[in-house]
Amino acid sequence: MSEIERDTGRQPYVRPDFSKNANHAATAPAFLAVHDIHAYYGESYIVQGVSFNVHEGEILALLGRNGAGKTSTLRAIAQIGSPLMTHGEVWLDHQPLHRMSSHEASRAGLSLVPEDRRIIAGLTVEENLQLAQIAPPIGWSIERIYELFPRLGERRKQEGVTLSGGEQQMLSIGRALARDIKVLLLDEPYEGLAPVIVDEIEKTLNIIKQQGITTILVEQNAVRALKLADRAVILESGEVVFDGTADDVLHNEQLRHDYLAI
Repeated sequence: MSEIERDTGRQPYVRPDFSKNANHAATAPAFLAVHDIHAYYGESYIVQGVSFNVHEGEILALLGRNGAGKTSTLRAIAQIGSPLMTHGEVWLDHQPLHRMSSHEASRAGLSLVPEDRRIIAGLTVEENLQLAQIAPPIGWSIERIYELFPRLGERRKQEGVTLSGGEQQMLSIGRALARDIKVLLLDEPYEGLAPVIVDEIEKTLNIIKQQGITTILVEQNAVRALKLADRAVILESGEVVFDGTADDVLHNEQLRHDYLAI
């Protein structure tokens, strides 16, 4: 797509020349391939033909204004059923996620950490982690998760829902890693967290990347997400309006103004 034209009164965004990345795009196989997915909440058409590829070990920032369809796209990829994906394909490491239930997609290696974190009330930190490992495939050991997040180790006997917001986010990510995952989907992991905690989460995501786990990050703090990510996809009204490197977005003021308001 060389340019984007909409009836919004804006000047069309003309995409820069990405020829420097053409060889990588042509030769690197897609680890997660999202092809022309459409999804609805009831009769509300939310995800409108979204397509993009993610390579193994990449961090992809999925960005856009509020209401652009970012969370809905993550949920559609994870086969949650809300929104309901009515068309399109999602392939993970040659496995057709679009033919699976959310439970089957999870067993195939996909893990969604939602914005509300879903810590289980009445269970301690350690019990939340143990519950994630109640059935195969098993991922990181609990002790390894404590090495990644020492605060969780210190609070292993504390009820999970009584943790601070940052600690709950660590527990949510730790619970995902307790499974044998290939792709981590993170929805607004920085929301409500102090900058020092965001720094800690970012260090963790880089460690996860070094372990070969692929990450898709939805985040309103676009600048921080872009500085962490390898590539970026921008959505507007449920459609892809940009797919390129994170640096391309950071260095294109018109693009950031038109689609991210930064």
